[in-house]
Amino acid sequence: MPSVFIINGHGPSFGSPGALNAAFADRASGFFVGEGYEVQTTTIASGYDVREEILKFQKADVVFLQMPINWMGAPWAFKKYVDEVWMAGMMGPLSSGDGRTSAAPKKNYGLGGKLTGRYMISLTGNAPKESFNDPAESFFAGMSEDDLLRPMHLNFKWIGLQQLPSFMAYDVMKNPEIESDFQRFDAHLKEIFRRYISSE
Repeated sequence: MPSVFIINGHGPSFGSPGALNAAFADRASGFFVGEGYEVQTTTIASGYDVREEILKFQKADVVFLQMPINWMGAPWAFKKYVDEVWMAGMMGPLSSGDGRTSAAPKKNYGLGGKLTGRYMISLTGNAPKESFNDPAESFFAGMSEDDLLRPMHLNFKWIGLQQLPSFMAYDVMKNPEIESDFQRFDAHLKEIFRRYISSE
């Protein structure tokens, strides 16, 4: 039975109780159960044990991260999680340090990851879809959603996981279209995990 590790990276903050990210995480869980996956979960805001988190990563074929974009990056609570879990997994279960050797100290930085699975990031954000991938929009200046997530993608690459296409629910505060977002999310999961993964 394949295993998925679902992380709800939301950190409660003013005006953001986390109900939407919890709903996406629950929806993902239901999808994976229906696809025959064993589901492991962590909700950052509820606390976690670092050693248990490392075991979940080691067991998972897929890591699914659900989180909001907070000030152009991951919530502080999830960044703290990365600092604690990734560091505890260094030189051991998650990575063999930074990938370099004394014989070649200038090469292969960041390529010491020991995991062999895949990961997917699902986001909620206040920015509209139209603000990305358009050089005429001066704030992001043509950046994509994944460009904004580059540090997080590098974190997952550090431990050896391979990227799957990301998902984003846009404009969730000023102009929410939640039911449409749920439908797009369901279709995204089906496309990735029924067609892309199963065809490999």
